[in-house]
Amino acid sequence: MYPLNRNRRLRSKESLRNLVRESSIHPHDFIAPVFVIEGSNLKEEISSMPGYFRYSLDNLKKEIKELWSIGVQAILLFVKVPDSLKDNLGSEAINEQGLMQRAIKEIKNLVPEITIMTDVALDPYSKYGHDGIVKGMQILNDETNVVLSKMALSHAKSGADIVAPSDMMDGRVLSIRNTLEKNGFFNTGIMSYGAKYASSFYGPFRDALDSKPGFGDKKTYQMDSANRKEAINEAHADINEGADIIMIKPGIAYLDIVREIRDSTNTPLAVYQVSGEYSMLKAAAKLNWINHNEVMMEQLISIKRAGANMIASYFVKDAIKLIS
Repeated sequence: MYPLNRNRRLRSKESLRNLVRESSIHPHDFIAPVFVIEGSNLKEEISSMPGYFRYSLDNLKKEIKELWSIGVQAILLFVKVPDSLKDNLGSEAINEQGLMQRAIKEIKNLVPEITIMTDVALDPYSKYGHDGIVKGMQILNDETNVVLSKMALSHAKSGADIVAPSDMMDGRVLSIRNTLEKNGFFNTGIMSYGAKYASSFYGPFRDALDSKPGFGDKKTYQMDSANRKEAINEAHADINEGADIIMIKPGIAYLDIVREIRDSTNTPLAVYQVSGEYSMLKAAAKLNWINHNEVMMEQLISIKRAGANMIASYFVKDAIKLIS
């Protein structure tokens, strides 16, 4: 009660504010998304994601070394697949000599201690740009799970530490977990996109991988942005099926979901601060409408404050420079 309690006392100087700060960001909190392409000596800037790049395998090595040197502990791999290799069955996704599989091996040999997470979904491999096998205008659930399980297994065989199914098919975590167990990959983790919304924030990412849906949208499998309780059900279903980490995606617009799931489970939570969030901040900063670094750090802190253990973000390098 005022004047006995004066809340401003603990705000009076920076050293004191640092002592009582409830949430903080450390380089070890980050997962760095990495985009890989075929070819050699390539570093292609993504037009809708200024300052972010796709790498061929030779230049990927330089990027991984840099990320490890600044304290990044984990990367999340995505591959851009040539159109000639795309079909409706995700055939290239389970190619033991595919780009994803080769990238995993290269990174594992280069920096064995870094945690390699891999995207498990069919949209980069699909001629339709959808996360599952298409029949007519329908996205098939159980048939897709069979391919996703084979895909996850091929990643584990190549050396992936954690597979990350991002497709939102029902039952895919259990299918993947059973496949991994049957083949002796007991210690391969699953980071499930437990609450992935059918969001309009993904546009620049789809430019990066050329994975826009060829028809319709993804609302029959990704979640309705109006729903909250459904996210809790989805997350707990994945935990029960064997997920080790739950991912919530997107980030800033869904922090209420992060808190809801945080309050209902002790399972580690990841939040994906997605491409649209990155690109909007970069664009506004370029026009001098906002302070880039201040807003970036405020957003990252808000994600940690909401309950995230780790953050997948395209701001990894920018943020670590400030933290350091």
